[in-house]
Amino acid sequence: MKQIIEALSADPRVSDYKINMHQKESYELFFVKGKLETLRRTDTCDREVTVYVDHDGFKGDAQFFVYPSTTAGQLTRLIGEAVDKASLLENQSYTLPDKDTGDYVVASNFAELSFPDLAAAVTQAVFSANDIPGTALNAVEIFLNKHTETVRNSRGLQKRQQRYDAMVEAIPTYNGEKQSVELYEQYNFSTLDEAAIRREIGEKLAQVKARYEAVTPDFPLEGPCVLHAQELASLFGSIAQDLNYGSVYAHTNLFKKGDAIQKSLSGDPIGITMAAEAPGSVRSAKFDADGLSLGSIRLVEGGKAVNYYGSNRFGQYLGEVPTGSLPCCLADPGTGKTPEGNWLEVLSMSGLQVDFYNDYIGGEVRLACYHTGGKEIPVTGISISGKLSQVLGSIRLSPEVTTHNGYHGPERAILSDMKIF
Repeated sequence: MKQIIEALSADPRVSDYKINMHQKESYELFFVKGKLETLRRTDTCDREVTVYVDHDGFKGDAQFFVYPSTTAGQLTRLIGEAVDKASLLENQSYTLPDKDTGDYVVASNFAELSFPDLAAAVTQAVFSANDIPGTALNAVEIFLNKHTETVRNSRGLQKRQQRYDAMVEAIPTYNGEKQSVELYEQYNFSTLDEAAIRREIGEKLAQVKARYEAVTPDFPLEGPCVLHAQELASLFGSIAQDLNYGSVYAHTNLFKKGDAIQKSLSGDPIGITMAAEAPGSVRSAKFDADGLSLGSIRLVEGGKAVNYYGSNRFGQYLGEVPTGSLPCCLADPGTGKTPEGNWLEVLSMSGLQVDFYNDYIGGEVRLACYHTGGKEIPVTGISISGKLSQVLGSIRLSPEVTTHNGYHGPERAILSDMKIF
C-alpha cells in the first residue's frame, strides 16, 4: 500500500486516486459421490487502483491491478498508462468521499467457529438431507470464505471491513429405471443455520425426482402462478434498478418519484427498502467500493416510488444525497395464502424476464408442479407470460420471508392474470 501511494503521489498528473484491496481466505472441500476427494485452503489478495485525472472541467478515471510480482518500474508504467486513458474520458466532474475512517465487521456466526469446525457442520447438514430413495448427491463443493476489504483514497478516506460467506454447489441426481436426471444447485449464505441448509438441499433433491417424473402436459393449465424467492429477487431487483441514480441519469428509468408502480391495486401493496445489510445475506456490507458508509433508504411505499438511490458519483450528478451502492433489497411481506383450486407452482425457470417498457413478465419454466383436484403433477416444457402492470396490481405476497443472495422478503408470490402455455 505504501509503495503504491508513493508511486501515485510522484506523478503530478494524478488528480485523485482510490485503492481497493480484497483479501480472501477460503476453506474448500470437494466431494465425489459422498467421498471427500480434495481439501484446499487459499489466501489471496487483489489490489485494484483507480486513477482520476481532472482535465478541461471533466474527471476521467482508469483502473489497473497490482500483483505481488509487480515491480516498481512496472507500477510507474501502469500509472502512466492509466493517466493516459483517464485523460481521454470526459465524465462530468464530481468529488470523492473524504476524511472518513473506520474498521468494521459484518455480523455472522461464522466467526464463532474455526474453518474445519464450520466445514464439518455444513458437510453434515448437506449430506443429511439426502433421504429420498433413488436420489444422490453425485458431486458437492463447499466454499467457506472470509473477506477483508480495504478502501483508501487521496482525500483521507481509509476503511476496512471483514465479512463471511459460504457457497454450496451440488449436483443432485435421481437414478430412475429409464435414465438418470441431474440438476444444478448453488446455495449462498452467511449465517450457519443447519436446518436451513438441510431444507434447501432437501428441496433440490425432491425437485430432481420431480424432474424425472415431469411430463409435458397435453392438457390446458390454468389458475394463478406461484413464484419463489429466486424469481422474486429478480422482480424486486428490477424495480430497484429502475430507481437507481445511474438509471435516472442515463434516462433509462421508467418510474419517477411519485409514480405508481402498482396501478389499479387489488393485491398487496409493494414496499421496498434498499439497505446495507439483510439477515443471512452474502451481500451485506458496511461500505461500498468508494468507501461510502451505507445505511438504508425507502424506495417504494404503498406501491409508489418515493426515492432514488445509488453511488457517490451519480448521486452528485443528480443533486441527490449519495446513498452509496446499497447491496440488499428488502421487500415487505404480504397477506398471500396458498391458492385454492387449480394453480401452478414454479420451481425452476431459465430466468424470469421483467420488461417495464413492453409491460411484460414471463419466461420459460423448466420445472413446475401443477396442483389440480387434490393432485400434484410435475410438469416441464411450458412457459408463463403476463401483462406486468396488471400482474403487479393483483400480486399477493406471502407473510413468510426468506433470504436469497441480496434479496430479503416474501418466500412466495401469487400472480394472477398469467397465461400458461
